Amino acid sequence: MTARTRLCAYARLVLRITDARTGELVDATPARRGLTRVEAHTRGFDPTSLRVLLVADLLVRALELGGTPVWALLDGERDLPELRAAGAALGVRPFEDGRGAGTGLGEAQVLHVVSEGGAAPGGVRVAVAPVHQEGLGDAPDGADRTDSTGAPGPADLTAPDNPTEPTVLRLALLTHPRSSPLRLDPAALDEAAGTLGRWRGAVAAWAHRPSRPIPDTVRVDLRTAWEDDLDAVAVLRVLRAVEQDPEVPDGARFETYAYADRLLGLDLTRDLGSTA
Repeated sequence: MTARTRLCAYARLVLRITDARTGELVDATPARRGLTRVEAHTRGFDPTSLRVLLVADLLVRALELGGTPVWALLDGERDLPELRAAGAALGVRPFEDGRGAGTGLGEAQVLHVVSEGGAAPGGVRVAVAPVHQEGLGDAPDGADRTDSTGAPGPADLTAPDNPTEPTVLRLALLTHPRSSPLRLDPAALDEAAGTLGRWRGAVAAWAHRPSRPIPDTVRVDLRTAWEDDLDAVAVLRVLRAVEQDPEVPDGARFETYAYADRLLGLDLTRDLGSTA
């Protein structure tokens, strides 16, 4: 594919998302530039609800990057203050209270982000598979506690005094497709911490190199990934490929990671200035 062809393809990209009711891809915003409501439905304060909120945040970011105005709402059964606090620690943008919310002015689409087997509102539904956290006992839905092994619940994982940075948890949750159950254990957090630390160090080093534009092919690959069913795993795969590609200048690597981070929300430029 020539650069011109890729640019034309890039210009035609529109975010499409799988509707859990039918299993079919639908346009996330049928009326271009029309207001799209993204409503996260949670059961309580548990790792799965945190994943639902994170997927909703990712969806909001992707729509805004495409120029679509978004109204972000959170409709939870209980424990909303705790869930909001944990979401804020993970870099989730503020969501308005969705309980009893009416129709937004100029609203063209409503996207409901729900856990599998959870709420079943009318309209497009984006389903999120459960999180199974190692060490948690058979707590009821919405519970947040530790068992005798001392495994942390979401409140502990996102607490300010926890040695594990909340962004590490965000990356661990993004590393697997939202449609697949996710096992969150110490090994997963260690892997995410290693990746995040390596990327932040690399971005800080690349920032000292001459600036270069993002290669057209890379930009198309990134946008294709997240416009195709909000595939964060594919976005991370593109970043790993750029990290290893000797043909990509360091300055272009920096711009690529900074651009992708507008979607991922991993604060990849945090360590700028720390590397000589």
